Amino acid sequence: MATYEIATLDGDGIGPEVCQSATTVLAQACGQDLLRFSRHDGGAGHYARTGKVLSDDTFKACKDADAILHGAAGLPGITYPDGTEVGNDLHLQLRFKLDLYANVRPIRLYPGARSPLAGWKPGQIDYVIVRENTEGLYASRGGGIVLRDEVATDTIVITRKGVERVARFSFDLARKRNGAPRDGKRRVTVCDKANILRSYAFFRKVCDEVAAGYPDVELDYAYADAITVHMVKKPDFYDVIVAENMFGDIISDLGAATIGGMGLSASAELGDHHGLFQGSHGSAPDIAGQNVASPFATILSGALMLRWLGEKHQDSALVTAASRVETAVESVLAEGRVLPRDIGGTASCTDITAAVCRQLS
Repeated sequence: MATYEIATLDGDGIGPEVCQSATTVLAQACGQDLLRFSRHDGGAGHYARTGKVLSDDTFKACKDADAILHGAAGLPGITYPDGTEVGNDLHLQLRFKLDLYANVRPIRLYPGARSPLAGWKPGQIDYVIVRENTEGLYASRGGGIVLRDEVATDTIVITRKGVERVARFSFDLARKRNGAPRDGKRRVTVCDKANILRSYAFFRKVCDEVAAGYPDVELDYAYADAITVHMVKKPDFYDVIVAENMFGDIISDLGAATIGGMGLSASAELGDHHGLFQGSHGSAPDIAGQNVASPFATILSGALMLRWLGEKHQDSALVTAASRVETAVESVLAEGRVLPRDIGGTASCTDITAAVCRQLS
């Protein structure tokens, strides 16, 4: 039996709590020999101590590992001289250095989690946002220009290669899914502003070209402003949404709000050879160390990690473990007795960890 090396980056704020919760659950699901976790430093706190958000040693460990599991990063007041936050740079550097071009963010309403959208029930909201992760407006980070303290510019970057590969990833993902809840159709929605900017018109054009190779998947379009309305009024229409980096970042937070909040929002940042997995929420330093953070998003991100590793290495044990973790989380949420504060409960981080482990056993 293979053993998989998992580099864990606790990070800052609630990061250590939720990351350690996830490793406890994953170890329970997989047994003692399937996964080997190694902890490494990184984040805003590490930058304050050493001057580096991501050390060479930590990067090497992440590059050599089979997968990376991250808690969260960022602390108030710890910024670079240009005013940008240090903590975000931890996973941003890993994204670019490891070419993690597809940020996969499932939006699924679970039993026991109430949507703020009136009348929507579990099973009716179930889609995935695929955010292009290495280009777009965020490619300008660190390279923008502030001229004479009067004019500031950042440049959006859209390449044919970047769009082709994230579009192909999205269509391949749609083929693996069961279609949109509303009508069962496999569908990819291209989110852009092609009506205004040439860069987004190019994004759409390349997506069209890729779509021609997937006649079994319906192609749909939505402007970035309009989709914020549609995601609220008809979330059951969506199956897979693909978007440029910044738009994908924004709409995935909106999607998370419709299923109960960021505490249930998992993510996977994937490339051809590497994968980083973390909850989509921030480091929440105001509640750090109080044992009140919800670990569900990180646990579900860990399940995404197991499934990705299992498919990559054709290891059915990992795929089975991923399904067991997801089922255990669903059971805990559906019972409604052990819920975190962000969805109306009072359970602690350790309470939730123990409840999920009980379901697994």
